[in-house]
Amino acid sequence: MAATSYHFMATLVMVGLLTTLNLDLAVGQTGVCYGRLGNNLPAPSDVVSLYNQNNIRRMRSYDPHQQTLQALGGSNIDLMLGVPNSDLQNLAASQANANAWVQTNVRSYPTVRFRYIAVGNEVSPSSDLSRFVLPAIRNVYNAISSAGLANQIRVSTAIDTTVLGNSYPPADGVFTSQARNYLTPIIQFLVQTRAPLLVNIYTYFSYIGNKAQISLNYALLQPNSGITVPGGIRYDNLLYAMVDAMYAALEKSGGSSVEIVVSESGWPSAGGDSTSVENARIYNNNLIQRVKNGTPKRPGRAIEAYIFAMFDENQKSPEYEKHFGIFSPNTQRKYAITFN
Repeated sequence: MAATSYHFMATLVMVGLLTTLNLDLAVGQTGVCYGRLGNNLPAPSDVVSLYNQNNIRRMRSYDPHQQTLQALGGSNIDLMLGVPNSDLQNLAASQANANAWVQTNVRSYPTVRFRYIAVGNEVSPSSDLSRFVLPAIRNVYNAISSAGLANQIRVSTAIDTTVLGNSYPPADGVFTSQARNYLTPIIQFLVQTRAPLLVNIYTYFSYIGNKAQISLNYALLQPNSGITVPGGIRYDNLLYAMVDAMYAALEKSGGSSVEIVVSESGWPSAGGDSTSVENARIYNNNLIQRVKNGTPKRPGRAIEAYIFAMFDENQKSPEYEKHFGIFSPNTQRKYAITFN
């Protein structure tokens, strides 16, 4: 009887943990990506203060910048920490290398709220680096697990939507054959570890590449007539369609249980086709509201998303890449935006 009670209570605890995780994912809070490719950006301590002043509760950082990690200590800001592509081969080479990386950049900062480790960003399936991604993910996960942090920190990688061979209608979303060979083992690992797939999704690029078929309001997540796809399902914005196409591709590759986190999304305010401060304001404010609701394929399940980016970055190219920031480097908001 005692053993039966123990197993029953253990089951309840596990169900409680899974429920808590699911509720956490359902909050739909929107974070902001903190890129640092600029020579005029504020100090990390001022950046963390700016996040707090604007009620931005989640940050994506693309590398383990020590001053940023120090500034985040005790801030209660959840962090997605990136492993730069340049580190993938080293972390894939040995468990010891990954252990050292986690010790230096995670365990040394016990008051930082690490949420995800993004092992690589937009690594192309055709790149020589692609063969290092899964071994690096596995080694980092093992290091996180050995530190007793596997229930707190999920380990994944960030991809972009070019891995899709087809995305319309969304239900027919499928990876290219090369991407499928690259991603299927990674997806299997994410299933095993209950980690999400991180996906950078930009309706902006889809729109400017296909303006004859996509309306501006549909891409900006504005009210519009929408699109009804085969089966009678109606999509009223491009973000939902793109997310669902990725979900469909995941399902076809054995990842039906894997959640998608939109690890980047945004709209440039200058420097290119259809760029303006007004379009950026509209898109990012709409994004914050839209992710609180589910897509047609995942109704009622909020989407965790990260706006790109916190600041304009003057060392990026082409020109429009310099202008994704919500804030100018002097910390002044470029337009009204509310995080709630």
